[in-house]
Amino acid sequence: MRIEYIRYRVPAERSTEFEDAYRRAAVHLAAAPECRDLELTRCEEDTESYVVRLTWTSTRDHVEGFRTGPHFPPFFAEIGAFVDDIEEMRHYAPVEIADPVPTLFEWAGGAEAFDKLFQTFYERVPQDELLAPLFADMDADHAKHVATWLSEVFGGPRTYSEQRGGHPHMIAMHLGKGITEQQRRRWVALLQGTADEVGLPDDPEFRSAFAGYLEWGTRLAVIFSAPDATPNAAEPMPAWGWGNVRPWRG
Repeated sequence: MRIEYIRYRVPAERSTEFEDAYRRAAVHLAAAPECRDLELTRCEEDTESYVVRLTWTSTRDHVEGFRTGPHFPPFFAEIGAFVDDIEEMRHYAPVEIADPVPTLFEWAGGAEAFDKLFQTFYERVPQDELLAPLFADMDADHAKHVATWLSEVFGGPRTYSEQRGGHPHMIAMHLGKGITEQQRRRWVALLQGTADEVGLPDDPEFRSAFAGYLEWGTRLAVIFSAPDATPNAAEPMPAWGWGNVRPWRG
């Protein structure tokens, strides 16, 4: 994640107009997969001073994704009148000043843990009456590819993006599959059970993040696999951490 700070000096007589513009612009940021969070603050000691804090999946996703994508023009149309009021607009990377928080990938045990999880899981899939038809033509390396995917999503090496094509490839693998809600639930239940059996960490914090991703990811898979699905293939690679995701607004 990268933080962008935009510092404005807005004359008092335009403050209401400025705040209303960002309220409207926030709708377009919420729809952009590259943007994870937006906060507008106003200085108490100097009320003409505002700071906008934007959280992006990466600087590259912001510059090459959002700014060239469909959500930027309507966003800029709302706040463009205040460009001349900008005093600073830069990206910032976090600096560790305490013990760093481990990624979910590290906490789980790294690549070896995810390889074991999915190897065991996909050995059981052919024996499941609901899942077997869905994976009848499963590639011999499928378990390895899914392990590599989840490793990257949970903060590990970017191997899936560099070798498999990232999120667009994962979306393409689900197109036309017609995954049912019953199959989705069975996949989640079987994987959670497998996680217990292979010894994935069982602390409440890790398991809540793990379960949260399984619910989020599998529900997207159902959407992407529908016959009339038109997913945005340009969406960036998901990045899952210990926190929460924002509500979907379309």
